[in-house]
Amino acid sequence: MTKLQIFLDIATEAALAAGVVLQDYLGKLEDAIIEKGRPGDLVTAADKASEKVILEVLHRHVPQHSILAEESGKIGNQDNEYLWAIDPLDGTTNYAHQYPSFAVSIGLLINGVSQVGVIYDPFHNELFRAAAGLGATRNRRPIKVSETSELSKSLLVTGFAYDRRETSDNNYAEFCHLTHLTQGVRRSGSASLDLAYVACGRVDAYWERGIAPWDVAAGVILLQEAGGKVSAYDRTPFKIDSGRILASNGNIHDVLSQTLTQTPPLSAW
Repeated sequence: MTKLQIFLDIATEAALAAGVVLQDYLGKLEDAIIEKGRPGDLVTAADKASEKVILEVLHRHVPQHSILAEESGKIGNQDNEYLWAIDPLDGTTNYAHQYPSFAVSIGLLINGVSQVGVIYDPFHNELFRAAAGLGATRNRRPIKVSETSELSKSLLVTGFAYDRRETSDNNYAEFCHLTHLTQGVRRSGSASLDLAYVACGRVDAYWERGIAPWDVAAGVILLQEAGGKVSAYDRTPFKIDSGRILASNGNIHDVLSQTLTQTPPLSAW
């Protein structure tokens, strides 16, 4: 087995274990939900319990690796070539409302580049896995991006940052504009699942701003291994700490990039 295959299996073990925790807590949180400082930015007992299980698995298998986790922050030497980016519950608001769109997301960056990714949706029992050069799968079967080649025939997905109420640097205008130019724009509330759905061809592209590395580390390699493309809005190379991402099936990437960069602000509508 290659190192990447071993790391993929470790990530899978952690994601499945965390998924059990999320299933156990679902619908039983009662008052164990708090805001982390911004309206709508929630954390629950399930987030913390899920992350604890993931960290236990990683510490057991790869104690020398560093970690960047949504709830625990930075663990270990962040200059280590191996960095695990963890979102123990991507879609916490959905989860708190028992809306079935949430997942565990575990990605491994090697020298800053996404190389291994596992996304597990415990509600629908869908396991997405990928590693560089090893392909991408859903429930152990190969997946690939869609073949849609026209923006007018595409279905897109996006999300809105927690600070959208406080900053004009949001994607409201882009959402409205692209809704007119495509067959529709969805908002799932889970960035990792958005990327997974582009990877398996359910939607044709995804864009968002205000994201963190743990939101997309797993999904980026999943999409790339499924034949998709990831970049900044302007098609320059994607930087995982940039806060912005454009991901697509590749066929509509250029026209979508052009549309995003030329969308007029809401004040001009």
